[in-house]
Amino acid sequence: MPSTLVHVAVGGLVGAALLGRWFDSRSIAVVLVAAAVPDLDSFTSTLLPGSHRALLHTLLLPLVLGAVVLYDTRIREKSQIRGRWGFRGVVVAWVAIAALLGGGIFPDLFTNGVNAFYPVHDAFYSVTGKAELSSTRGFVQTFFELQTDSAPPTTENFHYSTAVDPTPGADPENVERIAPLASSGLELMLVLLGGGVVGGRLLSERWRRSAE
Repeated sequence: MPSTLVHVAVGGLVGAALLGRWFDSRSIAVVLVAAAVPDLDSFTSTLLPGSHRALLHTLLLPLVLGAVVLYDTRIREKSQIRGRWGFRGVVVAWVAIAALLGGGIFPDLFTNGVNAFYPVHDAFYSVTGKAELSSTRGFVQTFFELQTDSAPPTTENFHYSTAVDPTPGADPENVERIAPLASSGLELMLVLLGGGVVGGRLLSERWRRSAE
C-alpha cells in the first residue's frame, strides 16, 4: 500500500503545480499536511474497527470541505478565510483540498482500495486493472467492471494492516509491525520526484526573492 511518504510526495507535486505565485514554505506545508491527513485514520481503527481507509479516505471528505470553502468564499457575506488570509488563503485552501484528494486518497483508491462513500455507503472499492490495445480483441480494460461475482468488502469484514493496528482484534504479543516507506520502484520514484520538485521550487523562490 502507498506509504504516508508517497501521499505527501504526490501532495507536494499537486501543490507545486497549483499554488503558482503563492508557493512558499508555509503554503506548501499546509498542502503537505492536507495530503497526509487521510492516513490518520490508521490510528482510529483500534477504537473503530474497519475505519482505516474509510473514516478519512471517503470521497465525501473533500466534497464537504470544498462545499465549506465555496460557501465561505462565494456565498457568505463576509468570508472568514479571505478576511484573515486574503486571496492567498483562498488559493491555499483549494489547493490543500486538491492535495487531500489527489495525494491523500487517490493513491490508495488506485492501489488497493478505499471505502469511497463512507459512511453513506459502506463498501471498499479499488480502481485497479489494465488498459491495452490488442490486435485481435481491440481495446481491452479491466479497471471498471459492471458485474462482479461477489459484494465488495465492508468495515465489518475487512481490515487493512498498519503499523498501528496490524491484525484484526487484539494483536499477538510478538506481532510484526511494518510501517511502509516505499513498497515498489514506482513509489520510490514518486517520493524522490515529489521531494525534488518541492525542494527545487523552494530553492528557486528563495533565489528569486534574494534577487529582487
